[in-house]
Amino acid sequence: MDLLYQYVIPFLWLACTVYWLLSASKVKTTAREESIASRAAHLVPMTVAILLLFAPRSLPWGVLGERMFPGGPATHWIGAAVVAAGLGFAVWARVHLGKNWSGTVTVKSDHELIRSGPYRFVRHPIYSGGLLAMAGTVVARGEWRGLLAVLVMFAVLWRKLQHEERWMGEAFGEDYAKYRSEVYALIPFVI
Repeated sequence: MDLLYQYVIPFLWLACTVYWLLSASKVKTTAREESIASRAAHLVPMTVAILLLFAPRSLPWGVLGERMFPGGPATHWIGAAVVAAGLGFAVWARVHLGKNWSGTVTVKSDHELIRSGPYRFVRHPIYSGGLLAMAGTVVARGEWRGLLAVLVMFAVLWRKLQHEERWMGEAFGEDYAKYRSEVYALIPFVI
């Protein structure tokens, strides 16, 4: 039980990462791709957020390493359940997006506007699921640096989705404008 308690969240993240890497090659060819500078503008802060969230507790974090939630099994398992739900939602979106997926801001050859599955609830469900999974990790770890990590990741993904929204608007015109008016970007009924 101690091993399960200790490794359930890292296992969930690792399993999701492995799935992502294995499915990354099964996509359509790229017709338009963001520049290296644009990609770096979200990869660098994204890396910082991931390090804030997952770096060892033994590093001198100061106030960022202090707990904001009480520790214990209940908090840990609630966090683990939120991680599983977030990653599950992101994977569902990735599966549903199929060959239109890309890790960079792109427009694919024969790109399709997907509005079904999790895309009925939010326009960027992979981002929503990832942020939810990060929030679950923060609950389980309970440290202030995790909250900072989520805020940094939110800012990164918000910037990236603005770029994607422009390109989808250019590619799909009125269809995308209608989709934007009907479906929230990241959180249903909020944003």
